[in-house]
Amino acid sequence: MNDASQPAPAAAVPAADVPTLLVKIFGKDRPGITAGLFDTLAAYGVDVVDIEQVVTRGRIVLCALVTAPAPGTGTEGDLRATVHSWAESMLMQTEIISGKGDNRPRGEGRSHVTVLGRPLTAESTAAITAVITGAGGNIDRIFRLAKYPVTAVEFAVSGAEPVALRSALAVAAAARGVDVAVVPSGLQRRAQRLVVMDVDSTVIQDEVIELFAAHAGCEAEVAEVTAAAMRGELDFEQSLHARVALLAGLDVSVVDKVRAEVRLTPGARTLIRTLKRLGYQVGVVSGGFTQVTDDLRERLGLDFAAANTLEVADGRLTGRVVGPIVDRAGKARLLRSFAAQAGVPLSQTVAIGDGANDLDMLNAAGLGVAFNAKPVVRQAADAAVNVPFLDAVLYLLGITREEIEAADELDGVETT
Repeated sequence: MNDASQPAPAAAVPAADVPTLLVKIFGKDRPGITAGLFDTLAAYGVDVVDIEQVVTRGRIVLCALVTAPAPGTGTEGDLRATVHSWAESMLMQTEIISGKGDNRPRGEGRSHVTVLGRPLTAESTAAITAVITGAGGNIDRIFRLAKYPVTAVEFAVSGAEPVALRSALAVAAAARGVDVAVVPSGLQRRAQRLVVMDVDSTVIQDEVIELFAAHAGCEAEVAEVTAAAMRGELDFEQSLHARVALLAGLDVSVVDKVRAEVRLTPGARTLIRTLKRLGYQVGVVSGGFTQVTDDLRERLGLDFAAANTLEVADGRLTGRVVGPIVDRAGKARLLRSFAAQAGVPLSQTVAIGDGANDLDMLNAAGLGVAFNAKPVVRQAADAAVNVPFLDAVLYLLGITREEIEAADELDGVETT
């Protein structure tokens, strides 16, 4: 049993002037390479300061930063000769570089830059990395998060202020047709969060009021009112009342028909299922109707759902809504309310939406994600995802496709 009164052993962090060796091994990967290298180094009593290993298409690059040989175990020259001999026996190449101390500390302004491409071209990668360098950033590490249905790559960057970097990268990303998200590093990225999403054209592919309008035979009229709202001739509340009025007299049985017609966005189930596994709470807010969002809450296991409510009397829609209107400001208020109920600070919330009426919510959240959004929304959001897969948002949180699929396989669920 350890004596709690005794100080813990000092960490093997060499002083800046202590000699160290960077040992690099590269070649065809096979079982036993890593163990073999460290068995070889063990004979010289070295301490391991840092390790990094990457395997790409069957080729391994293994780097070990170690202290100089311990007294009585041999010289640095002996170590070099022994490692080179072992590497040759394994048909590997090696390089050993002398230096002093540990890696230099990463600079301030640390962030995770996630790039999504379909495909991710060399041209777009060159443009993105050039912007990072131009902003004073250094790329410390690169990691692939997903290879399909989009290629997602994460860059660990230091030395660049995240907000300025995000702004600079947005221009390059738009010009190259890729999506880029910049998220500051820190413990908050791994904390449990609340994720709140818009419904129409985000969680689902449809506009719910248009589904109702199709049953009422007034699609053209509803579209005209929607266009007037987009031109700024009507605000959201005015346009909502005008469009709902056109539904007056519809039999309430239409609600079940509309629910059956709703099409989930590809990746919606995977996104929600994965977030719930991680202990996140998930909700939706909609300018649509509770007659649909309540059904989605039950089907998808959501924690929160809020929308407008169509009034029903004598088995028919009256053409009116009841209760508070969920508009642009209302969505932001609901985000705050859900966060308070969930016990999650706003800084740990994620909001996802596509329209101008989502802007207040996106700006209030710790991370606002524009999903296949209008240009004004993409420009205002922290991150933009322009691929048709809602689960691509998981990559912005540092979750890999392999982790998603492994969890689904364990639970016997098909990743969709």
